[in-house]
Amino acid sequence: MVAPAQMIGSSFSFLDAVEQASAAAALNRPVLVIGERGTGKELIADRLHRLSPRWSQSLVSLNCAALPENLIDAELFGYETGAFTGAQRARAGRFEDADGGTLFLDEIGTLSSQAQERLLRVVEYGELSRLGSNKTVKVDVRLVGATNEDLPGLVARGRFRADLLDRLSFEVITLPPLRERAEDIELLASHFARRMAAELNWPRFPGFSARVQEQLLSWHWPGNVRELKNVVERALYRWGDAERPIGQLVIDPFESPWRPKPMHPIAPLPVAADAPAPPTAAPAAAASPSQPVEAVNDLRGAVAAYEKQLLEAALERNRHNQRRTATALGLSYDQLRHALKRHELLGE
Repeated sequence: MVAPAQMIGSSFSFLDAVEQASAAAALNRPVLVIGERGTGKELIADRLHRLSPRWSQSLVSLNCAALPENLIDAELFGYETGAFTGAQRARAGRFEDADGGTLFLDEIGTLSSQAQERLLRVVEYGELSRLGSNKTVKVDVRLVGATNEDLPGLVARGRFRADLLDRLSFEVITLPPLRERAEDIELLASHFARRMAAELNWPRFPGFSARVQEQLLSWHWPGNVRELKNVVERALYRWGDAERPIGQLVIDPFESPWRPKPMHPIAPLPVAADAPAPPTAAPAAAASPSQPVEAVNDLRGAVAAYEKQLLEAALERNRHNQRRTATALGLSYDQLRHALKRHELLGE
């Protein structure tokens, strides 16, 4: 049997989620795992299976977003010969593969309404019919679903069945993003770095420089642990010196002076309700409402100048707290960071 993947962290929010999963593992009930991309939803599903009475049986996984809608039913529930074009022989679905064990459905919020209806029947009665067959097949499967979406919000918008959500949400485990467990960043980074050093046949991991440690702690980590792992492994590979502490971190591998420009101009930032009124004296390149359009020689320059002015005013109003500034402007933290970088306002 494959060894379980390691779950590393000491923050209270992370340990609470792990403890919640450990307690739920023993019960033969569905569990939903909620979290941003890269937070470790697959690791929680693995823990739920390995600590359950089903540990010796199969853990079967399916990413629901990885298949087109017309193949999801066939993949989940199986099909008989001739059920559709190309079905040359019968095939069991993932539910039958997981019989006696656990089925992990990642990105469960992307399931079509038809697949949701069939899934509801399996969860409710423990039985299914393969495509192209009227025969009922009994299955004993513990279901674990995962998503980075707000499922109650999808229900409210009519994109997810309320009755299915009721049956899936016996227990809901919500994983904290890495930015909310900052005390785990250095721990995780050292773990990934030591593994990468061994892969590179280095005698040891030489550590991180003070500058790199500061970068690790100050970055927002929108890709969470998965992004951190990539950044750390790339840093060792590119540094290439097993004796000196890692002194350079490349967070965005796409950053380059030769990076292709976007095909379409970037739309200006939305203006929040509490944003300052446009200045009475517009930037030199910008036109006032009464000016004829022909007076604007550089529209993109005028928009960029005004956008920068809005950003500076919002930062000043929020005492340069970027999270509060992003909220005030109706932006995500990452959107704000990209805008500040574009206008050279990061101050880093």
